[in-house]
Amino acid sequence: MRQPETSFLTFENLHEEPDLAAARALLEQYLPTDAPQIEARARMLEWIARHPHDAHLRTCLPGHLTASALILNHERTHALLTHHKKLDRWLQLGGHCDGDANLARVALREALEESGIADLRIDPRVLDLDIHTIPSRGSEREHLHLDVRFQILAPSGAKPVLSDESHALAWVSIGELGGLKSDESVLRLYRLAFDHVARP
Repeated sequence: MRQPETSFLTFENLHEEPDLAAARALLEQYLPTDAPQIEARARMLEWIARHPHDAHLRTCLPGHLTASALILNHERTHALLTHHKKLDRWLQLGGHCDGDANLARVALREALEESGIADLRIDPRVLDLDIHTIPSRGSEREHLHLDVRFQILAPSGAKPVLSDESHALAWVSIGELGGLKSDESVLRLYRLAFDHVARP
């Protein structure tokens, strides 16, 4: 049985939150059961405590919160991935908070912008956490992305539109993922997202 449609929110249902208390509360509500996720949650909460005013800003140079989501198609058979220009990998869609501590709103905003698909809806509960290093590039020094990840559903017949940030966009099944240049965290996200919609 799929997750109830009523638990998914549109962009209009979500409001910008400049105060990092919103991000902290969301992470505190997330109760992971495996050791890597427990550690990632603790690190993110500690990061917010160390950077109480700018953990959600790019100007927090050692690292900053980001938000992303796996967009599932209407039939829940494939998810939309972007071939990211800067990182040269197939990844879920997402990006920087730029001062918004409503992380579900950030993930949905980025998904709308990067996919070109209208009427996306997001489950506002945290699906996964991932902390990874972004390598130095030009004047940008190496830093951390503390990424909070969600699940998004696309409407029937959704057709993505390529943005300037992507080499390509593609609907990819979990079986096709191994043939793409991606990483383990994306496979983990696939497993979580497809298991999430199948749970009673």
